[in-house]
Amino acid sequence: MSLILKNTKYINWETLEFSDTNIKVNEGIDESLAFFDGFDKISISEDDQIIDCQGRFVTKSFAVGHHHAYSALSRGMPAPKNSPHNFLEILQYIWWNLDKSLDKEMIEASALATAIACAKSGSTFVIDHHASPNHVKGSLEIMAKAFDKVGVDHLLCYEISDRDGIAIAEEGLEESEEYLNHHQALVGLHASFTVGDETMKRAADLMRKKDSGIHIHTAEDFYDQEQCLQKHGKRVVERLNEFGVLESSKSILGHCLHIDNKERDLIRDGKAFVVQNMESNLNNNVGLFNGKNLGDRIMLGTDGMHSDMIRSAQTAFFSGQAKDNIDFVSAYERFRKVHHYLAINGFKGDGENNLVILDYPSPTDFNQNNFLGHFIFGWSSNMVTDVISNGKLIIKDRILQTINEEEVWKFTKEQANRLWKKL
Repeated sequence: MSLILKNTKYINWETLEFSDTNIKVNEGIDESLAFFDGFDKISISEDDQIIDCQGRFVTKSFAVGHHHAYSALSRGMPAPKNSPHNFLEILQYIWWNLDKSLDKEMIEASALATAIACAKSGSTFVIDHHASPNHVKGSLEIMAKAFDKVGVDHLLCYEISDRDGIAIAEEGLEESEEYLNHHQALVGLHASFTVGDETMKRAADLMRKKDSGIHIHTAEDFYDQEQCLQKHGKRVVERLNEFGVLESSKSILGHCLHIDNKERDLIRDGKAFVVQNMESNLNNNVGLFNGKNLGDRIMLGTDGMHSDMIRSAQTAFFSGQAKDNIDFVSAYERFRKVHHYLAINGFKGDGENNLVILDYPSPTDFNQNNFLGHFIFGWSSNMVTDVISNGKLIIKDRILQTINEEEVWKFTKEQANRLWKKL
């Protein structure tokens, strides 16, 4: 069975060329698209589904470069018992308290809620960084099944850390290897300041053994640099480089706010990608991202703040005017860079048959020449009407097609209330 999109205004996500066409979308992992003018030029079966896209725009769907699905049940949660005064205390009083409270059902609810939010915002692929120290074993499989139910592809990792003791770090390493045995995935590390040399070495060894990459928070706050200098006599990126993290094009360095010129050179001359998470940085008051001298391997994430990549791109642009070297072109490039990351590393699930249909009734002309101005100042996730993942329609007329959303929200609210009582 194929999906037929007729009367489309198709926007090539790389060239930004607009074309009036019809599209046959083949179902399956990384299947192709067939563009055609007249219906007499293509074979259509009775099982094929036809969507009239008259007056709407079709382009490649979006992808999230760095997410934290485990935070999905935090929206509206009670304030922490102690008010945090710095970044470390934000982690200790809020996020480390939350992740230690997660169990199987809460992990599943978090992943379902995140996958739905991503799909409804136009994203069909998510790179996620998970933590649940008191329910490590099998946690990634729980998440994968939840994402699959919704129809959102994924690249997961478990956040290995020594902060809860060596035994739990060991569980994180075991969970990572077991999951990598059966799935495409990364080796996750929390941050340099919570990972000792032995755990770092074992994670890097696992990365090489499984031909994977390291996904790690990098100099998000200056505390990370202070601890690295005190304990190891070097800066964070230098330490990661010595363990070979930057040698893999699959490695992802999250944030990279408090880095010096030497570290920027190491990143630029290495193979790892950087992921920017502007709204999270603003929320935590840890500083502003600056892509200067980092090269062009910069992509965007949400860091668990939300699941809206259009919003992330626009925030990166507006907030970046004060410090970053970002403009219209680079904002869109960062928005789309995750697709290049996935493609060059051979990860599956982000093929051309992942599409989004947008309802954008602009009061002004919208074309290839002014696309970027519309992207920054006009686009929003509210435009998303239909989402196609691996050739399958998962959102139709803004309604989820794969699972019962009402039942999911009932389940997630139950799990959120259970979680909040434990905090």
